[in-house]
Parts: sequence; C-alpha cells; structure tokens
Amino acid sequence: MPNYADHILVASPSSVVRQRVLESLRSPARRVEQASGGAEALGHLENGLWQVLFLDRSLPDLNAEELSQTVRQRFPGIEVVLLDSESNAEAGVAEEDDAGAPATRLETPRQSEVCAAAIDSILQAPLPGMIGNSCNMQPVYRVARLLARRNTTVLLEGPTGCGKELVARAIHTLSPRADRAFVVVNCAAIPEPLLESELFGHTRGAFTGAMQSYGGRIQTAQGGTLFLDEIGEMPLGLQPKLLRFLVQKELQRLGSCDVVRVDARVIAATNAHLPALVRQGKFREDLYYRLCAFPMEIPSLRERPEDIVQLAHHFLEKLVLRPPPPELSSAGTQWLQAQPWAGNVRELQNVIERALILAEDEAVIRLEHLRMPASLRS
Repeated sequence: MPNYADHILVASPSSVVRQRVLESLRSPARRVEQASGGAEALGHLENGLWQVLFLDRSLPDLNAEELSQTVRQRFPGIEVVLLDSESNAEAGVAEEDDAGAPATRLETPRQSEVCAAAIDSILQAPLPGMIGNSCNMQPVYRVARLLARRNTTVLLEGPTGCGKELVARAIHTLSPRADRAFVVVNCAAIPEPLLESELFGHTRGAFTGAMQSYGGRIQTAQGGTLFLDEIGEMPLGLQPKLLRFLVQKELQRLGSCDVVRVDARVIAATNAHLPALVRQGKFREDLYYRLCAFPMEIPSLRERPEDIVQLAHHFLEKLVLRPPPPELSSAGTQWLQAQPWAGNVRELQNVIERALILAEDEAVIRLEHLRMPASLRS
C-alpha cells in the first residue's frame, strides 16, 4: 500500500504558536497548514481530508471548546488537540472538554516536544476495535481514517481471517455515518436462491413463503454502511442488480415495480483475486471497477509479526473464564512468533482458546498447551 501524507491543521491567533507547532511537526510525510481563527479552520476542514486539528483555546472568533465539540460531531475521524497558548505551565496534560469527550491539552512552553509526541501517538494508534501497532498496519490505519471522511466505495482485499471486517467497521465508526446501521452481508453464507431477496427485499406474495413484505439488507443500511463480505461469491445473475444500486443508489424489491432510493455507503471485501474471476467470466468487469474505487490490501498476520504477542495477550484476556488471564511462557511466545499463521488472526484466536482449555487453571501458558496434541489431530 502506498504511503499517504498526514494532513494536520493548526488553528491559533498567535503566529508564534503556529510556527512553533509547524516546526515541531515538519516532515516530508506530513502536510501541515495553519489558520488564524476558528471560522478559517472550519473552512479548511470542509475542503480537505484532515487527521489532526491543533486548536488554540484563545481563538478570536469562536469558543474553542464548542468548536472542538462541533468538529467531533461533524468530522468523527479527526482528532482534536487543544492548545493553551497563554499558559505558563511546564507540561502537557490530558483532560476532558466541556462535552466530556477526551481531548489532549498542550501548553506552550513545551509545545515542540509535546506536539511531536501527541502526533505520533495519534497517528500510530490502532483503529477502533483493532489490536496491533506494526509498521505494516500503519498505512492501513492512516488510509482508513482518510476514507472515513468520504463516501467512496472501498474494496478490502486480503486472506481469510486478516481483519477485513474490523477495518470496515472502523471506517464506519470514524465516519459521519457512525450513528446509523453497519449492515453485514456474507455473500458466501446465504444460499443463492435467497440472496436476492435478502439483499433487495420483497413484497408480500412475491414468491412462495413470502408472507409479509421485507425491505432487505440494503434498505436496512439506509444512512449507514453496507458491508459486502466475500463479494467474489456474488452470483453472476445478481451482479447487474448490485451494479445498478452502486451506480444509481436505487433498487426494486422482488415483486414490485416501485423504485426505492437508498443512501448507503458500500464497503466490500474479498479473499479472491477478482481480476482473475473477471477473466474467467465469473465476475462482471464493470462491477469490479465500480467496487474498487479505492482498493485497500490488509496484510496477513505473518506480514506483521510484531502484532502476534499483543494479539495473543488480547485473546487471553478476552477468552479466560476467570481473570486474571495466565501469562505466556518464553518458549510459548517464541513458538507463536515462529508460526506461519495461514489462518491469520482467526487461527491465532483458535490456538489461544485451545491453550486456555488445555491449561485449565494454570498460571502460565506453556508450549505444550499451544501445540495441538498428537492425539487430537485429525
């Protein structure tokens, strides 16, 4: 995945403060711009894709706390950092703004150091619901935050179990659609005869067994996000109907001639190589190009070995029956890091759950707990 510049905005009436922050953040991988007031800052936010806003409390035209609340409501993917340009304090401290939302408060004398630390912490943080800070996941986090501001159709590509649905959920959570539905459709899990009705809905009596009308999953996603998992398994006969929805944002339920307009952002995911399916005549080329307006590859677990131990500890905490969770032995940790993880994060979770069962109430997960006993292998 290519690297994208971090977009940072600094809003302060003080040219000294703006310059200090700009100097502390200067980097070829960052685009830093400045505004002298709140209204000017809002104008920038409306016309660009920003990740971080440094906001001076001493704005000449708007209340900084109210503006930070407005930004969080209108641009959920943007992190807001509050600056105290008139303070003489010696350090930056964390606090909550008037709305109760967490904010970072930075104070002028140490801005150069604290701003740089804050920006590294913000931009390297995992997406909501995700674990791991490996180098190969940083571009995923960065691009996902940019995509959250747009309604662009996204195609997530990667092997089974690598976390594609988690990335899709994070994009939704960081987007202005976060308070509406996130609707999941697994195209491989629904039998072909039922998939059309499940996606597009039907009227009462449209087919045998249709005892009442049903709006369908797409309509359920109104105002929110529709996640089409395993899109490569979409039956060829349904693909033109999906294409029409993507192009025109409208659909017709089975048994009805009425056109229903639906505003839903679409994120699709696949572990297949769709161009190969296109060449084989199993996937429409026009649908492929419509879906991959923004293709995004999610690394496999073996491509981010730094995340393995952190994920293992997460699963230990999540799956243990009686806290506290057991520790991982040194040999067990080394074994986990040496595995190929063909099943990715899902396989790792299975291994940890199996180890917890075999370890019973022991305080340490040892190597023999992690390895599948020969007597249990098929």
